[in-house]
Amino acid sequence: MIESEPSPEPKSKQKGRKCGCMRMKVVNDLKAETLNETVSTAVDAESTGIVDASKSHEKLNEVLENVEKNVVKPEDAPKLLPWVHIAIANAKSRLLNLYHGVKQEYLQYYLDEFVYKFNRKYYVDTLFERLMIASASYRPTFLH
Repeated sequence: MIESEPSPEPKSKQKGRKCGCMRMKVVNDLKAETLNETVSTAVDAESTGIVDASKSHEKLNEVLENVEKNVVKPEDAPKLLPWVHIAIANAKSRLLNLYHGVKQEYLQYYLDEFVYKFNRKYYVDTLFERLMIASASYRPTFLH
């Protein structure tokens, strides 16, 4: 999920929308109920969701006031949701090239790291200090 808004004056090479914060969550299935639960915990109910016409999005209007469902050909999907596709491609590339393999049990942690850096892309000068504060105050939920 990526927060975005239309760009006031998109230039020729820019996407049509400005990118805000992002959230990635590992889900076990693509059922509408699972998606609704995930969206309801992460997105304000008054937000507008721009989605494709997937079966997973059928009941999304139960948790969001406005849902724009668009029937899109697969090759046109990056035009409808450009930042979602860019983020997914970048995360996949990072996981495959940097880590060469990720265990399922740790996938959410890798995605959390990617999201942390993505959401702070404009605050690079304080990234390390903020990461140290976050890691020092974090209590792990897994056992070795």
